[in-house]
Amino acid sequence: MFQPSVLTTVLSLGAFAATLSAADLCGSVVDEKSGQPLAARVYILGQDGAWHFVRSAAPGGSAVRYEKRNGINRNAVEMHTTVSNQPFAADLPPGRYVVTVERGKEYFAVTREVTVAAEPVELRIPLRRWIDMTERGWYSGETHIHRTPDELRNVVLAEDLNVAFPLSFWVTRAFTSPAAEVRGAADFPRDLMSVDATHVIWPRNTEYEIFTVGAKQHTLGAMFVLNHHEPLAAGVPPWGKVAHASLAREAMIDVDKLDWPFAMLLPQAASPELYELANNHVWRTEFAFRTWNCPATPYLQPPYGGRGGGEREWVHYTLGMYYTLLNCGLAVVPTAGTANGVHPVPAGFSRVYVHLPGGFTYEKWVAGLKAGRSFVTTGPMLFATVNGQDPGETFRADCGPVRLRIAGTVRSEQPLAFIEVIRDGRPALTFMPPQPADHRRSIRDRL
Repeated sequence: MFQPSVLTTVLSLGAFAATLSAADLCGSVVDEKSGQPLAARVYILGQDGAWHFVRSAAPGGSAVRYEKRNGINRNAVEMHTTVSNQPFAADLPPGRYVVTVERGKEYFAVTREVTVAAEPVELRIPLRRWIDMTERGWYSGETHIHRTPDELRNVVLAEDLNVAFPLSFWVTRAFTSPAAEVRGAADFPRDLMSVDATHVIWPRNTEYEIFTVGAKQHTLGAMFVLNHHEPLAAGVPPWGKVAHASLAREAMIDVDKLDWPFAMLLPQAASPELYELANNHVWRTEFAFRTWNCPATPYLQPPYGGRGGGEREWVHYTLGMYYTLLNCGLAVVPTAGTANGVHPVPAGFSRVYVHLPGGFTYEKWVAGLKAGRSFVTTGPMLFATVNGQDPGETFRADCGPVRLRIAGTVRSEQPLAFIEVIRDGRPALTFMPPQPADHRRSIRDRL
């Protein structure tokens, strides 16, 4: 899991603090190289273990507070504020604090230890890029968020998340129409919300997550319908009718983690295009869900796990289910979602990057995602080609074997344990990157 680097700050006092409303700590976040102000995510942890939150300290600025705890693991908490690129402030009692600032996946995090006493503390926090994905033609997104439009206008900039799909309709009862389960969906506009030229929100998306049938608890799994305009009228089941009607209207069908009792029927019934390879149980904080709803089938063991385990076992289990779908001939594309808004995890902690060498538009991003010109990550960046083609390419041969040449680079802000090339659901090649000085490793080999 990601651990920010620790720095000790030199505190400075000055006119900047005096111009703000009364506060014990005030700060700003800038790009280290350009000096331009940045939106970011801010944590403040007191020496007594209490979390504190910042507010915007400038006209027109915004700050969105996020507080989530997990009921299974009391240490699994996410307590932060996403701030716009204006100054922020916090009212703090005297004492020692740890201030951590992060921004998406492409900057090193900064952690500073500060002491609040009689005078206000001023922080200017420069964030340093370790990679620039848009410069390389890659744009990020996630397909599973539970946030309001006003919150998301702030969040997508603070997390540098290019595309967000909030699940504005959320159905948990069998046969219920999403149109009858409006909740906060009425506040979402019908068409694309552009925060700026490269950060957008598609506002109308539906999650069918069925927990009850009639008056009885009966879990059927989860399916998302993304990129639709009007509220969907039909409930589920039947799943296939809803999914195929949505696909005909250019929506996308996404299936959540496949450990639900019913879930492995969804790929056959609903013909999904997307599969959440990095899903809503993968968090920045401690892992919580250590028992799967359904164990992995025997042929996946080893290496893809059984009935439960830690985060590594959960990721292996999720990968094993995905490889099963591929080996059955179901060409589902991997995507990523956090369920930010419900779980203790930042938006975009897991995200999918789509390759758009000609520049960003929402329409091109969706087309690239559907085509699989993408990779999923919680941190490392994977640039891989097969026979010189991006991910998502289909290779066909009239007769005989196809010769494939895999080439690419993995870049990571943290040390990598290993890199694998998977064939038919099993590791075909494994690379052990150098440790710890060089975290980059090129893959140039043949299958």
